[in-house]
Amino acid sequence: MSLQRRQFIGATGATLAALSTASLSSRASAQAAAAVSQPPFAPPPLLAPIQARTDRIVDITVCTRPFRAAGPRIEAQRIGRQTVVHNYGHGGSGWSLSWGSARLAVDLALATKEKRLAVIGCGAIGLTTARAAQRVGLRVTIYCRELPPEVRSSKATGVWSPDSRICDEAHATPAFRQQWEAMARLSHQTYQRMMGLPGDPVEWREGYVLSDIPFDQGLPDDGTPPLHPEPDYAEMESELLKDLHPRSVALTPDQHPFPVPFARRYTQMVFNLPAYSQMLMDEFMRDGGEFQHREFESPRQFAALKERTLVNATGYGARQLLGDNSLVPVRGQIARLVQQPEVRYGLNWRGHNLNVVSRRDGLLVQAGVDGDFDNEDTTPDRAVAEAAVQRLAMLFARA
Repeated sequence: MSLQRRQFIGATGATLAALSTASLSSRASAQAAAAVSQPPFAPPPLLAPIQARTDRIVDITVCTRPFRAAGPRIEAQRIGRQTVVHNYGHGGSGWSLSWGSARLAVDLALATKEKRLAVIGCGAIGLTTARAAQRVGLRVTIYCRELPPEVRSSKATGVWSPDSRICDEAHATPAFRQQWEAMARLSHQTYQRMMGLPGDPVEWREGYVLSDIPFDQGLPDDGTPPLHPEPDYAEMESELLKDLHPRSVALTPDQHPFPVPFARRYTQMVFNLPAYSQMLMDEFMRDGGEFQHREFESPRQFAALKERTLVNATGYGARQLLGDNSLVPVRGQIARLVQQPEVRYGLNWRGHNLNVVSRRDGLLVQAGVDGDFDNEDTTPDRAVAEAAVQRLAMLFARA
């Protein structure tokens, strides 16, 4: 190739590059101008209304959250010839913290060098601890009075709520916060690996928190003292776990259909408890696990078990079993409406004590009432359930 030809090609390449840069710059400017004048990529999706009618209530369940002011008890204790690892008292955070809590309990069990493990209880904590123990090679037997869905934790709403009634503010020390964050992060990571599995045991869903007054304003106080005042619960998720899920977004009135002046859209992790619990039980059996029906009234009965290392995951049952009066029951009632597959969002109506969770097995409507704290009554209250559904209907009266 001659020098002149090489110079020509080089000059042409430079010219084309300059023209291309200019063209791209011009195109980017045009796109930016168009983005300002045109609507967003897609309009907000239309929300299917919830059929909030009392005749669609198909079930009413009540659970007792095992609250301990000091937080969960996760420690080993020698009882006779056996080592008992306690793992209970997670408040409303049992499902959310289960895998991280299980890791701590299993580490304590491994320190005994025993290859067989007994787990007492088959709720969220017991079942998860059994699976975590199997994953590190232990042979596990679950001894329990009830299996899901009869256990208390099967009656939970099943949402990611890792600091829900986890402890009171006075006990949220730096050491506790560090341990809690580690449990929450490990659990969250484990749940991400379950996304998209058959049956959708865990999935992300959007929701809307609604308010009649600005969110930066406190709720009005009618001056009536509560019958059972609740403690000042520690709130740590927004500070320590803010990187784990999308942030909520403020909406203008024309961006949502609800008859309230203020709304925010959030994204939340939901556990479809029937499918999720069944998955855990199936995996437990597949890996050689064994269920045995057994009811314990005293820790002295542990001596009859063949295992020398036990995990006590009895939740609120530990109050009677161990005489642990630090456990306080917090009643939680849920009315389940017939499922609506087209409704894939949750609701939280601020100031009205109304919470709705959309799951595969139905729409869960929960309303807190004064007197839930320190209340172990598990008798369903139909009047409270119907009142909550009627309150929910107010949001869809215009639909």
